[in-house]
Amino acid sequence: MQKKQNVLFLCTGNSCRSQMAEGLLRYLAGERFEALSAGLEPGNEVHPLAIQVMAEIGIDISSQQPKAVDLYLGKIMIHYLIVVCNKAQATCPRIWPGLPNEKRYYWPVNDPASITGTTEERLAVFREVRDELQEKITSWLNEVPNVSFN
Repeated sequence: MQKKQNVLFLCTGNSCRSQMAEGLLRYLAGERFEALSAGLEPGNEVHPLAIQVMAEIGIDISSQQPKAVDLYLGKIMIHYLIVVCNKAQATCPRIWPGLPNEKRYYWPVNDPASITGTTEERLAVFREVRDELQEKITSWLNEVPNVSFN
């Protein structure tokens, strides 16, 4: 049986962007990859608006929880690391155990949780972030080799 490659999406709070990316990758290529996410300073819950905008496209992330990067660092093999925020990029370890540098990606995406305004204005930003992540993941899936390991 072939194992899936682990992809870790990393941000600061692990409550919005990395959670949406985890759900998107699981939906788009769950047969190829094990989608994971973590934060450097994980929040208490996945942001309700992130859950709502993902549900709009048929992806349920309501059971996901914020997790600390320590859960994975040095404990499981990460085959691809994708950092989705500026703060995590600046403070994340540059060297990840066993991970070649060409498998570490930086996809800066705006933090939708930092936006103020009406609920509709905030939802619009969450949708933009979701769609941007979906585009990035879809493009990445077309570029990354379709390999497995034993």
